[in-house]
Amino acid sequence: MPILHLAILALVQGITEFLPISSSGHLVLVPYVMNWTDQGLMLDVAVHVGTLLAVMLYAWREIVMMLGGLWRLLRGRIDQGTRLMLQVILGSIPVVVAGYVIAKYAGGMLRSVEIIGWTTLGFGILLGLADRAGMTVRRLEHMGYASALAIGFAQVLALIPGTSRSGITMTMARFLGFERADAARFSLLLAIPAIAGAGTLSGIELWQSGDVQLTRDAFTAAGLAFVSALVAIVLMMAWLRRAGFMPFVVYRILLGGVLLYLVYAA
Repeated sequence: MPILHLAILALVQGITEFLPISSSGHLVLVPYVMNWTDQGLMLDVAVHVGTLLAVMLYAWREIVMMLGGLWRLLRGRIDQGTRLMLQVILGSIPVVVAGYVIAKYAGGMLRSVEIIGWTTLGFGILLGLADRAGMTVRRLEHMGYASALAIGFAQVLALIPGTSRSGITMTMARFLGFERADAARFSLLLAIPAIAGAGTLSGIELWQSGDVQLTRDAFTAAGLAFVSALVAIVLMMAWLRRAGFMPFVVYRILLGGVLLYLVYAA
């Protein structure tokens, strides 16, 4: 695959994975806008792996805290790290189950520009409503298991391209009253098992295929996505400590409107 194609995919993935604007939707749109052949799910997941490394680097403190919590749980003790680890696990179960079912029975049926247009628009408006209606009184340390599960069920909707995994989890967290930055922090933590699972399955397929060129392309795209994702995470978190989600809402409404115009005016 041409390096320009790989670079664009990596930049799109890195910038959009953790912003509430849907990385999967943008990755489907790249070949549509650029008139390229669809890169397929395999390379999509490769750039997801690059973003996984970025979020693990950014969230290393929480990861260390959760690993320490696991150790203390094995010794019969429960602390904040233990609770956070259990909440991330609990919040990840719904998307794992739903993802397996969709991968087995639906495949790429949902990867259409029309669906992306409607989900980009609709869930963008929902994010705006949540940001305005949701209180800002709860921190991550106040999260209970019921809240974690509710956010996990919301994450299932992100299996529809254009919804945005980070967007829908932040939306639910804001409806539950969590502060913007804390909603984003929990969304980042939920990304780790979600992306790791998809990356593992794709890695097995790459190994079994024996396609050396595809493997080289995947590593190149993953490396570029890592850099752009890390920058995007830092900037997003800095923004959410001072402001709200409205710029992302406006972007989603405009993008969704343009996509639906292209679909129905054609």
